[in-house]
Amino acid sequence: MSMRAPDMRALSRLAAVAAVACTCFWLSPASAQELSKATIAAAREVIIAKGAATTFDPVVRGVIEKVKQSFVPTNPNLSRELDEVAAALEKEYDPKRNEVLDQIAQAYARHFTEPELKQLLVFYKTPLGQKWAKEEPAAVQESIHRLTEWSNEFGEVVLGRFRNEMAKKGHPL
Repeated sequence: MSMRAPDMRALSRLAAVAAVACTCFWLSPASAQELSKATIAAAREVIIAKGAATTFDPVVRGVIEKVKQSFVPTNPNLSRELDEVAAALEKEYDPKRNEVLDQIAQAYARHFTEPELKQLLVFYKTPLGQKWAKEEPAAVQESIHRLTEWSNEFGEVVLGRFRNEMAKKGHPL
């Protein structure tokens, strides 16, 4: 019995959804604290400078697609019209990407002070910072791939150990 590697697109979608969910949690009224506009603006600049703003671009499109897909099972004959509405809504709601970025900036502003964010911004404007921003997504992808392979191999070892230990107890699996 082998364990399957996750689909990278599914992981990307899951990461985006998790980021938005975490942001909503961080920004709940129970944890609300006054953030200065300057700190939020600095956080926004850092997000843009490190190239992370585009990471969240699919969120608005994803919500529209999810809602559209909720209509398809009961209205399969309306697929073309639903696609047309979705395309129109994507254009209409494109500015919502800025709201998503604002939410992410508020989350960063809760975890970093304005001076820290300004230091990060200086870093991301250096050649090393630009390289970091460019290469980090590939390093994360490679890390996910390596950890997936490692966990699959380790899972096989653990599976074997479970079978051996359970066999010793008279329960072959």
